[in-house]
Amino acid sequence: MSQPRHKSINKRRAVGMLFMVALICLSLPLLKWTGTAVEAQSIPPNPMSSCTVAPALFASWFQSGIPALNGVVDPANSITFPNTPNCSFYQWSKQMFLWLTSPAPKVYGGGSFIFDSPSFFDVSPPDLGGVRTFVPHVPGIFAFSGVGAAKAGPNGLPILIDKNGTMIEVHPTPLSKQGKPLVLNNAGQQVEVGRIAVQSGRAIFLDPTGQLIPGAVPILPQSDPSRGGGLSKQILNIVPVQKFMMASTSAVASTPVFVTATSTVVQTEEGQADGGALLSQSNSLIYYATLVNDVYAYFLTGTKNGAIPPPGGVVANALFPTTSTELAPIVTLASAHGVTFPDPTALAVEIKTSWVEASTLPNPGDYITIMGTIPIYNTSSSTTWVQTGQKTVLLAMVGMHVVGSTAGHPEMVWATFEHFGNAPNAAYQYVSTLGLQNVPQNTAGTWLFTVSGSGGPFNCMNQTANPVTSTFTNIVALSGGCAPGTITPNNVIRMKAFGAAFNQTPNPLDPSTAASNSEIISVNNATQVPGPDLRNQYFMTGATWTIGGAAPTGMFPGGNEVGTSRLTNTTMETFGQGSSNMATGSDTNCFTCHVSNKVTVSHVFCDPVNGCSAGLQPLF
Repeated sequence: MSQPRHKSINKRRAVGMLFMVALICLSLPLLKWTGTAVEAQSIPPNPMSSCTVAPALFASWFQSGIPALNGVVDPANSITFPNTPNCSFYQWSKQMFLWLTSPAPKVYGGGSFIFDSPSFFDVSPPDLGGVRTFVPHVPGIFAFSGVGAAKAGPNGLPILIDKNGTMIEVHPTPLSKQGKPLVLNNAGQQVEVGRIAVQSGRAIFLDPTGQLIPGAVPILPQSDPSRGGGLSKQILNIVPVQKFMMASTSAVASTPVFVTATSTVVQTEEGQADGGALLSQSNSLIYYATLVNDVYAYFLTGTKNGAIPPPGGVVANALFPTTSTELAPIVTLASAHGVTFPDPTALAVEIKTSWVEASTLPNPGDYITIMGTIPIYNTSSSTTWVQTGQKTVLLAMVGMHVVGSTAGHPEMVWATFEHFGNAPNAAYQYVSTLGLQNVPQNTAGTWLFTVSGSGGPFNCMNQTANPVTSTFTNIVALSGGCAPGTITPNNVIRMKAFGAAFNQTPNPLDPSTAASNSEIISVNNATQVPGPDLRNQYFMTGATWTIGGAAPTGMFPGGNEVGTSRLTNTTMETFGQGSSNMATGSDTNCFTCHVSNKVTVSHVFCDPVNGCSAGLQPLF
């Protein structure tokens, strides 16, 4: 089942169904009326939890001191952050989301929401050298970085998971002048590939005349034993591969084959390929935007232009600010350029948001919306969509990552939020006031990314986005595995409800996954804004951080990544959720790709491929 609305919303939307509500046991999820269909939602109302938000504390988050419809929430004070696992991290996360999505007061310089105000900066897509720029945010106008839902790994390259749970990293395949892939033969010479076959788990390369290329292997970088020093152990276990297209029996597509440096073919999870794009059940592509706040922007500027010298003069050694002492020179730098931060104690904040076209929704009034310029595609083909132009339309937010530095945590706290209507949960447990509760998987209802009543397969990568320079020009269908071979809406499920595997506690403080889930459920229930506030349409699925703010070493229990340490967002890590609700070798979380406790943890601060001279450039 998925996540319920606050009771006041149900009363507002289901007046004609009150007699039904009276018949529902309190241990069951509430029902939400969308105007066209009933959706089962699954934030249970009765968790027994060691973590919640007391009414007085919740009231203190609001500028008025009273929770109110569309009331402005202050950001969490990240300098005085209690740093007490787990509860203070979850409270910080929810308060920051409510702050970012609050109506923007005049002090922010305009905008419908605080994250839509001039206190934030849009982050441009990277150019071919990995260089990004700050774009002063214009309220109501968003810069979108593309439609690809597949994540880049710690080196900035696409990552996949093989069937043994090993992470593989897809390196570019060198091409000849004729556009054909190149490999090395047994004499070390580069040879064009005309066709590839697979025999006994190994790739067999043939040249354009159909002759076998003797001893052929991909042209991959040599392994570097010094790579990843001081970083997460995940980066050390990555297997580099290249992708080749093998002729399929289908007349419309070829099958991607991933090959290691020894020509071994890697078997990936079904439906995976690099560059996956997400398509809703209502046929809207998903669009992504990244923004950072003013503290982040001026900290980066001072660090990169020398006004705030990094340790040893090396940008990659810098840490995001976590104390008042570290904040002070950032405030001074901004003041020297005529800028006053409205909320300096929020410290450095980075957010990533995901959006669909509001016109494709049956209930757009239930979403936070903004205007945005997005690509227009010719969708007449079932296998290739080519961009033909742009349009400015109303977009509805379906997900948000909230990432920020706090006292004791330069690696940042990583929290994520989703709209209730996105996708259902796989089966999970929580501890209620009546004892352990089992919540079975239930896909019945109307979902944005899930077929009603579906039994799977789920989270298949049905199509990919192909970038040309810094833009996405088409969507190309895949074949094989569970992908249908045509451009088709994705069928999504949230494998790890509330960021935890069914069979393994995600942190050392919770004795069970059920106890961890109850904490997240409780915080969500305790922070509902009175009335039909749009912020109530979204829920926190969890937050993760590392023990003591150290560099990440892997998901608990094998490493120091704790909280809800198998945390993903169905709109942003759709294809990296693992193959089931159990702990698997193919599970990922934020720190799988963001593998540092220094500024390199942010892939926009420093570019994973081109280093800190690339990435975001200083404001001045």
